Amino acid sequence: MENRDIFSALPVSLLPWYEVNRRDLPWRKDKEPYHIWVSEIMLQQTRVEAVKGYYARFLEALPTVADLACADDELLHKLWEGLGYYSRVRNLKKAALQILERHGGVFPRTHAEVSALAGIGPYTAGAICSIAFDLPTPAVDGNVLRVVSRLTDDPTPIDRPAFRKQITENLAAVYPERAGDFTQALMELGATLCGPNRKPDCENCPCKAFCLAYHRGTAGMLPVKKAKPQRRIEEKTVFILSCDGFYAMSKRPDTGLLAGLWEFPNVPGKLNMAAAIAYVERSDIKPKEIIRQVEKKHIFTHIEWHMSGVYMEVKEQSGDYTWLSARQISDNAALPTAFRQFWEETGYV
Repeated sequence: MENRDIFSALPVSLLPWYEVNRRDLPWRKDKEPYHIWVSEIMLQQTRVEAVKGYYARFLEALPTVADLACADDELLHKLWEGLGYYSRVRNLKKAALQILERHGGVFPRTHAEVSALAGIGPYTAGAICSIAFDLPTPAVDGNVLRVVSRLTDDPTPIDRPAFRKQITENLAAVYPERAGDFTQALMELGATLCGPNRKPDCENCPCKAFCLAYHRGTAGMLPVKKAKPQRRIEEKTVFILSCDGFYAMSKRPDTGLLAGLWEFPNVPGKLNMAAAIAYVERSDIKPKEIIRQVEKKHIFTHIEWHMSGVYMEVKEQSGDYTWLSARQISDNAALPTAFRQFWEETGYV
């Protein structure tokens, strides 16, 4: 079977299957582009189950594009707390401001205009335009690339830009009138029966009749990816300093990793207890009692932090820090997961 025939067979096979097997997800309740946009940004690098609660809270707090554009950065970071990749929410606000300034607050309806918004790449633009407006604009992500590589039994590494470009063009040529359903059907197949990190459920797949990898027995060996570079490991000592229910905090710089978020005081390297106490004293803080020391790890895309957390009661709220109460931290301060895991050890979460 030729590749063009495989692509042509997709709509008639996938759409009936999707009608019966689609998951009941909150962002599928309507075709409002704002809702679809928020969900697609949240779903990047994040599991569906984890996103559901964030999605509901975000839209309750910021129900319109205008609300998002006017939102305080502290609120945005708090709503996003725990989702990671915080540049996503900063770009959401930038794009919302662009929609107000360029389009009078109305979400743009063309692929070119949507693609021009901050933080929106080819996949997200394709998803929004097809799902919200039924435009024939494929949304090609890892799930779709996995499905196609198996359907066509293609060992080309799926992270090659040329491969993604070719798949996008092939799919665009066969898009049906129900463009949004077709986009979501492809996503659904790639997230479930043909999902990642599992054996493909070929027997129940609506495409098995024309899937080359199924018939050749190669589905389990696909897709092929280039080897990822090894993460750089960085050691840190984190200080959870408390004084009468208040904790020493500081804000990270406005640019770079975890920009603009709150953090506990920390220094590079793993300090022994004597060195940790000496550091605190040099920060113009008087230690009172060492409570405990906890080891944690946090993984970013290219960096792995190995962190030693020192919990210490101090005599007074001093030093060049902002001292926040437990309620202020829990309710208002956006802590990235790297530092939030130390806060969870206090029992206030």
